[in-house]
Amino acid sequence: MSKPKGFEKPAGVRDYLPHAVTKLRRIEREVLACMDRWGYRQIMTPTMEYYDTVGVASSTSDQKLFKLLNKRGTTMVLRSDLTAPIARVMSSLLKDEPLPVRLSYHANVFRAIEEEAGREAEFFQTGVELVGDDSPEADAEVIALAIESLKAAGVERFKIAMGHMGYLNGLLQQVLPERAEDQESLKQDLLNRDYVGYRNTIASLELAPGQQEQLEGILRLRGGREIAGQALEISSNDLARASIEHLCKVWEVLEAYDVSRHVLFDLTMLGDFSYYTGMTFEGYAAELGSPVASGGRYDKLLQQFGRAVPATGFAIKTNRILDGVQGSEIVEDLPVLIRYTASYRKKGLAKAADLRAQGHTVITSIISDHANGGDEGAPVISGSLLHRGYREIITLQ
Repeated sequence: MSKPKGFEKPAGVRDYLPHAVTKLRRIEREVLACMDRWGYRQIMTPTMEYYDTVGVASSTSDQKLFKLLNKRGTTMVLRSDLTAPIARVMSSLLKDEPLPVRLSYHANVFRAIEEEAGREAEFFQTGVELVGDDSPEADAEVIALAIESLKAAGVERFKIAMGHMGYLNGLLQQVLPERAEDQESLKQDLLNRDYVGYRNTIASLELAPGQQEQLEGILRLRGGREIAGQALEISSNDLARASIEHLCKVWEVLEAYDVSRHVLFDLTMLGDFSYYTGMTFEGYAAELGSPVASGGRYDKLLQQFGRAVPATGFAIKTNRILDGVQGSEIVEDLPVLIRYTASYRKKGLAKAADLRAQGHTVITSIISDHANGGDEGAPVISGSLLHRGYREIITLQ
C-alpha cells in the first residue's frame, strides 16, 4: 500500500472550513439554548469508552464500532452514540440524582463505514435524554422538544413520523407465534425500508390469506390520527393494542403542545429494533430523504449498567442539517480592519480593543510609517463598505 500524500485524509472524515464551522456552531448554539430553556442540562462524556461496557450497550452493530487497544491490551471504542455513555453516567455518577433527570449534549461520534458508501465515519449529534419517566407525557415532551430544536436549527419544513415497537411485536406474535427467525426477517425488511422484500418474505412463509393480509396491512399504517383506529382493526393482540393506546395518549399531549400538525403515524418505522422498546420517531426535512432527527424510548438500556429505570430521548443529526437543509441565511459579521503605522501602533491597538469590547470583530495590520498630509492622528476611512472582506477600514497614520 502506498504512503498517503501529505494532504490526504482517511475516508469518511472531513475538514470543516470557516464558513461551515460558523453554520455548525450556530446550529449547536441555538439548539442547546432551546434545550436549556426546557430544563435540559448539558453533559459531556469521553470520546473513548470501554468496549465491554458502552461498546456492547450501544445501538451500533459490532462491525461498525471503531476499536482500539490501550497499553494494557483492553479493547476500547470511540463512542458511536451518546445515549449509552449517558446511561453509564446515570447508573454511576448520577445514581443519586432525583428522577426524572433531563440531560442534553452535543458531540462528535464515530461509526466505521464502507469507503464506497459515501457516508461519514465522524459526525455530530445534538440531543437529549429524559431518564426516569415512562409516561406518555415524557414521550410527548421529547417529540415536542425535537420539533422546537429543529426550528432552532433553522429547519423550516419538516415532519415527525411516530411509531411504536410494541405494535409490530404484538402483530408478529399474533400471526407468527414461536417463529422468531421469521419475525426477525420481517423486522429487518422494515428496518431497511425494503417493502418489496417485506412482501416477498411474507409470500415465502406459506401463511393463510388472512394472515398475509394482516402482515401486509401494516404497510398502509402511515398517516394522521385515524391510523390508530385502522391499526386496531388489523391486530387485536394485547401488546399491539396497548402500544396504540400509548401513542394516542402521546398524540393528545402533542395536541396540547399545539405541535401535532408536524406529526404523523408510521407503524412501519422501527428505528434500531435492538435498541428501542416503545415509542420511536424520526424527523424528516423537506429537502432530504434521510432523517435529520431520530429518537424514542429505550427502557431496558440502563439495566445493562445495573439500574432499571426507563428513559426516552432523541438526537439531531447536525451534519445533515449543515449540508442538506437550506434554512435561514447566515449573515456573516464582517470584521473591521484597523491599519496603523508604527508611530500610531498604541492608538490603533487601543481602538481595536475598544471595538472588540463592543462586540465587533477586528483585524489589525501595520503599515509603513510615512508623513501624514491631514490632521495628525485623525482616522481615515477608505472605501469601507466596498472593500471585499471588511465591513470598515480605519487607517491611522
